[in-house]
This record gives sequence, structure tokens and C-alpha cells, in this order.
Amino acid sequence: MDFFFFGSRSSKTFKPKKNIPEGSHQYELLKHAEATLGSGNLRMAVMLPDGEDLNEWVAVNTVDFFNQINMLYGTITDFCTEESCPVMSAGPKYEYHWADGTNIKKPIKCSAPKYIDYLMTWVQDQLDDETLFPSKIGVPFPKNFMSVAKTILKRLFRVYAHIYHQHFDAVIQLQEEAHLNTSFKHFIFFVQEFNLIDRRELAPLQELIDKLTTKDR
Repeated sequence: MDFFFFGSRSSKTFKPKKNIPEGSHQYELLKHAEATLGSGNLRMAVMLPDGEDLNEWVAVNTVDFFNQINMLYGTITDFCTEESCPVMSAGPKYEYHWADGTNIKKPIKCSAPKYIDYLMTWVQDQLDDETLFPSKIGVPFPKNFMSVAKTILKRLFRVYAHIYHQHFDAVIQLQEEAHLNTSFKHFIFFVQEFNLIDRRELAPLQELIDKLTTKDR
């Protein structure tokens, strides 16, 4: 949640922050999540609250992860350039090519800043689409909601993977590693709780995931 980020750098986001309307049920859920996170028990914090709708819980948390990653990437954009990152990679074994199925149907090889710009813009478009992420009470989620949310989370994971593999030195230099680790741990516990990302997709950070999650089993 937002309270992971302190100091003046925090205000720099890569894309505009996505706000959940105050007074809405989703806003109440977000507040519930923040309160539970404050207890420090992430396994408990990600669980579906009693009587709540799974789609709505996934929606609220997906928006929150977008805002967190947006902020984290915003702190290191000066280090992630066309020159330093000519391809979107997560270590030497993993390279990502961009396609969104609409504007770019055939995957294209591009630099990391270009890829992340495409990715975050695409996520923003999904989150702003009221037919996919309804913010009004009583408006049902579409049947394909969960598969859209899974794709969003799978793609957001790639930003974490790129930051960890290619820019961790910069993160340490900026003293952001505690924020990055807490945010990523929260993200991983959430996707594990609801089985939202295929294990193969998590391979670039599997070692780190094992390390962050073993202590809490």
C-alpha cells in the first residue's frame, strides 16, 4: 500500500496513480487491506475477507499493486534507459517481447523503458475500463474478469523481475530495497493465495520467492 513509500522520491510515479473512489465499497476494502497489512502478517492480509466477493477483492488489490509498481519503477526511471536496457530482460535467461493482442498483435522486441511504458499504459487502460473493472455498486464483473486480472498480474510481475535483475544496485543506492521487498512479498503472497500466476512465469525470481516465503509458511 502507499504507506510503504516514504520521502520525497515517493511522489514520483511512472504513470498517474489510479484512485479508488472514496465512499465506494472498493474503497472500504482497500482500507481493510491497509489495516490488515499494518498488522505485519502478510499471509493473513491477503486472504479474502469474510463475506466478500473474490472478484472485487482481486480488483482492489490489482489496482493497488499497479500503484505500488508504478511508484517503485518511478524511482528508478533515470537508471532504466534505452542505452542501459536495450531489451526487456530479467537476467540473462529471460527476455520479454511486447504484444497486447489489439494494437500490437505480433510480439515486438523493444527496450525495457519502452516495454514498461507499453505495459503500464495497457494496464491503465484495463483498470479504467468500467466494463472490466466496475467501480459502481451493483455493476457485475464480466465473466472473463479473472483471466484479465491474471494477465495484468503476470505482466506486472515482469516489472518487479526487471527491477530486481537489472536495477537492484540503483534500488540499494536509493535506499528503497525494504520497500521493494515488502511490496514484492505482498504481491507474491497474494498471487499464491489465489493461484493467479503460473509457476513458470515466476521462474526469473523463483530463488527470491523461496527465500521471502519460506519463513512465513
